[in-house]
Amino acid sequence: MNQQPAALPTLPAKVKIVEVGPRDGLQNEKEALSADVKVELVERLARAGFVNVEAAAFVSPKWVPQMATSAEVLARIERRPGTVYSALVPNMQGFEAALAGGADEVVVFSAASEAFSQKNINCSIAQSIARFEPVARAAQQYGLRLRGSISTAFGCPYQGEVPLDAVGDVVARMRDLGCIEIDIADTIGVSTARKTQAVMLRAAQEFPIAQLAGHFHDTYGQALANIYAAMEVGVAIFHSSVAGLGGCPYAKGATGNVATEDVLYLMQGLGIETGIDLDQVVDAGLFISQQLGRKSISRAGNAIAARRAG
Repeated sequence: MNQQPAALPTLPAKVKIVEVGPRDGLQNEKEALSADVKVELVERLARAGFVNVEAAAFVSPKWVPQMATSAEVLARIERRPGTVYSALVPNMQGFEAALAGGADEVVVFSAASEAFSQKNINCSIAQSIARFEPVARAAQQYGLRLRGSISTAFGCPYQGEVPLDAVGDVVARMRDLGCIEIDIADTIGVSTARKTQAVMLRAAQEFPIAQLAGHFHDTYGQALANIYAAMEVGVAIFHSSVAGLGGCPYAKGATGNVATEDVLYLMQGLGIETGIDLDQVVDAGLFISQQLGRKSISRAGNAIAARRAG
């Protein structure tokens, strides 16, 4: 008897890639980069076709010195029509700076782990959400997009496993703030495909899955598998960082975000539309890696660069 071939998983025809390199990617770099370099990086990425670039963070320069030039970067970048330029804000002071700088979107953040919340921002999850209520009201008043980011949704460096219901609870709190998109982040890169699907499906009980984003770190080399698994259950927004820049200053052992070049190569191979020019992203990755004095960690980016060189 001839067996019928197994049905292929249904994947989205198009995905949105949020480029986080200029903010989440650079925030953990010890060597200060000039505003000139950051402006060029943001502009290169926008020209490559990203519809959303995390360009700034209005946080204390004492704790995240790399972001001290955020106001200058936002003021100087040449804006590309159709691109949303985002800024991370921890409070109303940060919101006011983002508003003055012309940010299109502000990003508020919490964690699915109480232990991580205490270590990261010295308060409980409930307290962290309460702090953002005036930010949410101001964003609505001034017509800025409000995005929420939930760290340690797949595992915590301090408490280990994070219950699914803990993720769902924070998603519901972010929804009630008025967030129009919510990032579900694997801050320490410990998730695997089935766990990714379980977490995303639990989050989707509280918020439309079309407005959930996957933010994966590649500590155990599982980020691309997790992205594929998330697409299988309906997620179509992903975060990535050019050249694989990044880490988390509050999560010991966390390696970089998944490299944008690798994600784009995957999507290209699957025939999924992104609207982004992979070659231009490779160039941007080579540029920022040169500025940092090291090689990109993107395998796809390095392979493409090597092929070009013959």
